[in-house]
Amino acid sequence: MVNSSLTDGMIQAGRALVRELDQKELSPNAAFWFYFSDIETWKLIIAEMKVGQIGPRDIYKKIQNIIKKTPDCSSLNLDDVTLAKPDSPIVSLLRLAINTGPEISGIRFKQNVINGNVIEDAYIYRLLPIAHNK
Repeated sequence: MVNSSLTDGMIQAGRALVRELDQKELSPNAAFWFYFSDIETWKLIIAEMKVGQIGPRDIYKKIQNIIKKTPDCSSLNLDDVTLAKPDSPIVSLLRLAINTGPEISGIRFKQNVINGNVIEDAYIYRLLPIAHNK
């Protein structure tokens, strides 16, 4: 789903994926679409505490199964999703500006600067403080 525009379909599919991850006890600490201007592509960033414990391969497999079995996620490809640790640079940077509650939000964060870093565009479902445990 290489797209330089964030579509309503992408937003809905991302929300559905986060909801399914929550139900499978893989609740992400951070989940957001992020526009990478250098490659002109949107990626759905999922930051999950268990990435370090379980390993990314197993989490990617679980995400692939959710995408296959959940009609609301069917427009997503696994290539659209990037796993990150909750303390990764992009997650930490966004967390400086925004913290959400554990519920799934819908915050458009466009044309902003955080600590000298330009955030061209992002759509945030969840950004929990790093110490937050579900």
